[in-house]
Amino acid sequence: MQPILPFLPARIRGLIERLPEAAGDRLEEIRVREARPLEVVVGGESRFVSPDGALTLEASRGYRPSKEDGLKLLDLLTGHSLYTYEEELRRGYITIAGGHRVGLAGKTVLERGEVKHIRDVGSFNIRIARAVPGIARELLPAVWDESAGTVHQTLIVSPPRQGKTTLIRDMARTVSEGAVRGNAPGSGQRVGIVDERSEIAACVKGVPTFDVGPRTDVLDGCPKAEGMMMMIRSMSPEVLVVDEIGRHEDAVALQEALHAGVRVFATAHGRDASDVRDRPVMRRLLEDGVFSRVVELTRSRQTGARFTVRDASGRKLAELNARTLTESGRAPC
Repeated sequence: MQPILPFLPARIRGLIERLPEAAGDRLEEIRVREARPLEVVVGGESRFVSPDGALTLEASRGYRPSKEDGLKLLDLLTGHSLYTYEEELRRGYITIAGGHRVGLAGKTVLERGEVKHIRDVGSFNIRIARAVPGIARELLPAVWDESAGTVHQTLIVSPPRQGKTTLIRDMARTVSEGAVRGNAPGSGQRVGIVDERSEIAACVKGVPTFDVGPRTDVLDGCPKAEGMMMMIRSMSPEVLVVDEIGRHEDAVALQEALHAGVRVFATAHGRDASDVRDRPVMRRLLEDGVFSRVVELTRSRQTGARFTVRDASGRKLAELNARTLTESGRAPC
């Protein structure tokens, strides 16, 4: 929580600091909406925060952030300079140090039919990033290509807030360390992360703040399609890691990576593999054999993270549970 607190207006910061310790350790989101109750997501469950810092299910008891709270929050998030964050405002989110993403909603300003930026921001969703070392432990053997001595081209699919970024971060770390093959000397691979939203590695001045492995290079804040080509040319990775693909440009870059002999870990939003196939760009990638493994990620409080591994045709190959727990004892991701 410490990296987030300086960005919160004094009143909201005080309420978050007064949350029960167990809730603070499991905090996933802080949702600030002007004139509507302050909401937090704790361990996958939604609660409102009362004016005395207590958690409640009753919206009527929640503290209602003022317009001044919203203006101050936006001012702190943009370092007192909205102009320098024009691109982030256009995309609808700001990433702050530590890899925490802040989603924004408000009045959109259009130019030639396209969103130029957002003004009169009235809603903020602060998503708290956490590393969960070991979350990929059970999965990686199921996406290992024994004949090639490396990983399969792997697509991770899940709805939002299920832990895709957390998972590929740990996949990158594990492959970079060589832990897939028991940390045998020299078994680690060169990993290149194209971190468009600064969420996977959470770099500060070019240096990752999350552990992404000893043989990992990060291209921070770079568009995925261009970044994949830059990474291949400049750092010759054996494995590329990218988050949230889906555009035509991404597909072209992934095809080029395949032709260059580079393996890829990528994520995409979707309920499952069949949902992803309904999108033309993703269907083409699967039909062209860019991904030989598709992993459906789900999670629940009862089972934690669950992986369903399929081949490119959709045939189920394995179903696995991640058994790693965080220090607070909750299910991972």
